[in-house]
Amino acid sequence: MKKYFWVGGFSFLAGLLVAGFVLLSPEKKVGAENLTLELPSSAGYLMAGEKESPAPESTLNQSFVSIANKVGPSVVRIVAEQIQQIPTYSLDEGWPFEDFWDRFFGLRPDSRNKPREYRQTSLGSGFFISPDGYVLTNNHIVENAVKITAVTIDNKEYEAELVGKDQATDLALIKIKGKDFPSATLGRSSSIKIGEWVLAIGNPFGMEHTVTAGIISAKGRQLGLGGNTPTYEDFIQTDAAINRGNSGGPLINLQGEVIGINSSILSPSGGNIGIGFAIPSDLARKVVEQLKEKGRVIRGRLGIRGTDITEAMKKQFKLTVDKGVIVSQVEAGSPADKAGLKKYDVIVAINNQPIENWKDLRFKVADFQPGNVVSIKIIRDDKEMIVKATIDELEQEGTPRKEEEADKDVGLTLTPLNPDLARRYGLSTTEGLLITNVREYGAAARAGLRAGDIILEVNRNKVTSVKEFQNVLKKAESGEEIILLVRREEDGEKIDSITTIRVP
Repeated sequence: MKKYFWVGGFSFLAGLLVAGFVLLSPEKKVGAENLTLELPSSAGYLMAGEKESPAPESTLNQSFVSIANKVGPSVVRIVAEQIQQIPTYSLDEGWPFEDFWDRFFGLRPDSRNKPREYRQTSLGSGFFISPDGYVLTNNHIVENAVKITAVTIDNKEYEAELVGKDQATDLALIKIKGKDFPSATLGRSSSIKIGEWVLAIGNPFGMEHTVTAGIISAKGRQLGLGGNTPTYEDFIQTDAAINRGNSGGPLINLQGEVIGINSSILSPSGGNIGIGFAIPSDLARKVVEQLKEKGRVIRGRLGIRGTDITEAMKKQFKLTVDKGVIVSQVEAGSPADKAGLKKYDVIVAINNQPIENWKDLRFKVADFQPGNVVSIKIIRDDKEMIVKATIDELEQEGTPRKEEEADKDVGLTLTPLNPDLARRYGLSTTEGLLITNVREYGAAARAGLRAGDIILEVNRNKVTSVKEFQNVLKKAESGEEIILLVRREEDGEKIDSITTIRVP
């Protein structure tokens, strides 16, 4: 009996030990129905039946490669040849070293007064926008070019024809003969977002088909630097590396669409510092349509200058609106003048489209065509009112004006002054006759006149055209003196003076 008691006790204790070992073991076994597996996503493990997802860096690399392969062949290198005339300086006859000058500098007496011609080449980029050979590029690359060559990715050279150019947006359209060229698609720049990845493709410093990547840093940039900066500025800013030679090349989103045309950089050294600017594709699309159809861009003109509404102005004018344009100047005889717009009017809408600021108004007016009648909502003396204006054509920036010489030779070359020309030359006076050249030893030079002076009145009568000035000269007898009211702008001052000029 005792024997069975000890066997049973020993078996019970052994069972307890085995059960404890199983329960406390780290590799416990549980039912399959209760099986759970939790692993951190960064571990890279896969669940049963799950496919491996590529890392974000891998996806981005694939996108960049795909875009470069898709858009790269459409990019071309632009070579534009220009001829510049450099003036040579004349020497008085009988100068003691005249023979020495002629011998060592190759100047014959009959050539010293003639300008010398020099050829220079500008390099840039462009890209096909259609298979039939249309190439979009920058105006500053092809402006005044006597020969334009486009070099494709396979190093084939094509002579290009200038279809049209637009200095106001720094865009130009050229065309080469042929078909089935690889072309890029213009996307919608209005849909881009700050921080979005973009690629730039071009030929910086002659390094053909260079691809750089970055993000959209800002939208709607206005540089206001003057010089070659476009008049209509709505730049996309990017930190994708852009250098000299990238101008005219495409800025591309991750869908492989061109959302900008690279135009300029901001740099103290002339090289990339991560601040580049591109012309939005939405603006380029409008320009291309007109260049194809008309060879130039026709823009509407209202004839005012204005300023944005600030908090201080809002308080002074007792305005209840935050957005709009306060009219600071109305050009005489302009559509705005004829419509009855006045200084200090506040423009808040045009054709029922709200006006954000001065830039917004300029872009909206430019989109109208000459002859369009527009409805302008203004606030005047705390009252809202509607005026109607018939838009006319804005004179193209950089359009050479016709210079005329007077019928009777008084040694003057004149051109009528207007607000566009005044702005171009930095003048505050917008009416009268601008003197563009004064011949040495002529009657005008003896009267003390010089280029840049503005003739406001002749014989006490206002003049606005060269013809009016010529009519006065025709009626004058030889030797008679006519009275001129002349304005000279110096150091920010407008100095009016009265002088006489003798009719030959």
